[in-house]
Amino acid sequence: MTFEQTAAFLAFSVVGAITPGPSNVMIMATGSLGGLTRGLPCVLGAALGMSSLFFCAGLGLAQLFLLYPLALTIMNLIGAAFLFWLAFKIATTDVAQAKGGTKAVGFVQAAVFQWMNPKGWLVAVSGIAAYCGASPESAFGSAATFAGLFFVAGFPSGLAWLMAGALMQKLLRDARIARAFKIVMAVVLAGSVTTIFL
Repeated sequence: MTFEQTAAFLAFSVVGAITPGPSNVMIMATGSLGGLTRGLPCVLGAALGMSSLFFCAGLGLAQLFLLYPLALTIMNLIGAAFLFWLAFKIATTDVAQAKGGTKAVGFVQAAVFQWMNPKGWLVAVSGIAAYCGASPESAFGSAATFAGLFFVAGFPSGLAWLMAGALMQKLLRDARIARAFKIVMAVVLAGSVTTIFL
């Protein structure tokens, strides 16, 4: 990739990683629950999971979905159904139960979550489709470059969302505020899914 192509893809990656979406809502909720230290595995898992999605898209998934758009639509619908269910669980979990028994989302869960996230698929497929054709490198080299650049953008973006959640941790000791926060997070998560299909 040329310097200009790299800079353009990095800018695309920053926008894709920092904007609100299901993954960032999950990271923020993890920060509000477990704080910065316990939330770091979640951020790292999300960044590496999304980078692995970019890597696989660069190796050929993007071409497959461009040839068979129905396959991407089906995957997005399955992912959206899961995220709506997750939003429902967030909104209906008892506050006292959440404080006592819920653990912060870990590395593996966050990484796997990226493969179920419709926004993640759309960002990866559209990014590869837009920038892949101009690269003179091999498929493997291009895919690795895309994955690495997205990690460079995604990890700091996730940290920003984690810090925002951790800053809210003290406020959430009040049951009424915690209840309102859960509902807002559920609505934002559901809303972020619906915007993908508009």
